[in-house]
Amino acid sequence: MTDVFPVLRVLGMLVMLFALAMGVPLAVSWYSQDGVWQVYPLSMAVTLLVGAALVLGLRNYRRELQPRHGVMLVSLVWALLPLFATLPLMLACYQVGRPMSFTHAYFEAVSGLTTTGSTVLANLDTLPVSVNVWRTFMQWIGGMGILILAVAVLPMLGVGGSQLFKAEAAGPVKDTKLTPRMTETAKGLWGVYALFSAGCALAYWLGGMSPLDALMHMFSTVSLGGLSSHDASFGYFASPLLEGIALFFMLLASCNFALYFVAMRKGHWQGFWRDPEMRATLVALLGGGLCVAVLLWAKGIYEPLQALRHGVFHMVSVATTTGYATVDYLAWPVFAPVLMLMLSGVATSAGSTGGGIKMVRMLILVKQARRELTRLVHPNVVQPVRLGGAVVENRMIFSVMAFMLVYGGTVIVLSMLLLLTDMEPLTAFSAVIASVNCMGPGLGSVGPASNYGVLTDFQLWVCTLGMLLGRLEILSFMALLTPAFWRR
Repeated sequence: MTDVFPVLRVLGMLVMLFALAMGVPLAVSWYSQDGVWQVYPLSMAVTLLVGAALVLGLRNYRRELQPRHGVMLVSLVWALLPLFATLPLMLACYQVGRPMSFTHAYFEAVSGLTTTGSTVLANLDTLPVSVNVWRTFMQWIGGMGILILAVAVLPMLGVGGSQLFKAEAAGPVKDTKLTPRMTETAKGLWGVYALFSAGCALAYWLGGMSPLDALMHMFSTVSLGGLSSHDASFGYFASPLLEGIALFFMLLASCNFALYFVAMRKGHWQGFWRDPEMRATLVALLGGGLCVAVLLWAKGIYEPLQALRHGVFHMVSVATTTGYATVDYLAWPVFAPVLMLMLSGVATSAGSTGGGIKMVRMLILVKQARRELTRLVHPNVVQPVRLGGAVVENRMIFSVMAFMLVYGGTVIVLSMLLLLTDMEPLTAFSAVIASVNCMGPGLGSVGPASNYGVLTDFQLWVCTLGMLLGRLEILSFMALLTPAFWRR
């Protein structure tokens, strides 16, 4: 049991860091006079006290974290931080006469921190503005990961920054060492993230959004989260210019941030354009968007320019796991929304802020399948799997295959749990896919014209588990359930 104490001590530090994040909605509430500013100091105090209690109570358990500790810490962070994030939501909604159950508040908090973008709240336009800021700001925090932030700004922790980074980073990118020190890598990635954030907010403001709307939609665009402060989502603005800005930054955020970091550091972009995953990501997003646009035009739903506008925007929005909507795309031919939902599983790069299985895994699987087909004809041929000119180790191929097996099993099991509640099959399957891919809107009753507030508490907990598993990339959580993990 004492093996857990060093992890809990670091968790306490992260909880205290998270408490400071509540200062953002507090400042907005005080400035806008939305009437709920009192809930934030109270929430901050409770969160700080719990974090301080863990740090001080376990101050004698200082040691370097091992890989297993990193996995444990990541799982605890994404499961427990939403507990504290629920406090401002529940208190503020109660104060304005719209009481919120713990199930709904925890779902909303998990959706925010995992950058999923699902919501159970209606009448968003009438919520206190600081509540909407808190919802979207959580996505911005979760976009690059609070653990990577901790590695960047708290090197004095002495808790094995490399283990935290590797446990938090997505996919094969976790094995990439961009700088000699992991702290510098984390700072560099957050620097790129902050640069894109500032550019996005400025572009939205110059494009016609109010300052607060620009801030909130920047939070949910660069994080590929998609929560909005309006019930009509991005359709509230009815602006092709703003949609173009969102499209640009969603495409930017769907690619590996490590590529931007290396390109900016070295002062050239040749390596960026040669990256096979980046090219595949952009081809899938833009090619899929054009495909949907042609379908909408061919079916006579829109004129050519309108078809291009709506088709490309919604394909990029859904496939990057952002989830913005300007129209109810469920009214389109069924091929379009199903294609967008399926692409949400693969059309973002490892090292981006998107969810899903990541494009690099799909590329490795395709190349492995091609190798096996070749071996059927030439059993003795030696044909290593290559990606970007480098040989992919068998260890990584086996890891990708294991991930895909567990991913498929997770989707099936969670879908069956929802079907046990007599949920309509299309809604059940799409809700699970959207949750595990951290995408947000699904199909059927949880489509863009509705929200997850129509689900029962049990159904919401199933989707919440899906979001957490998706953010943890499933294997990290599954490792905790194995006896080998707990052997000393």
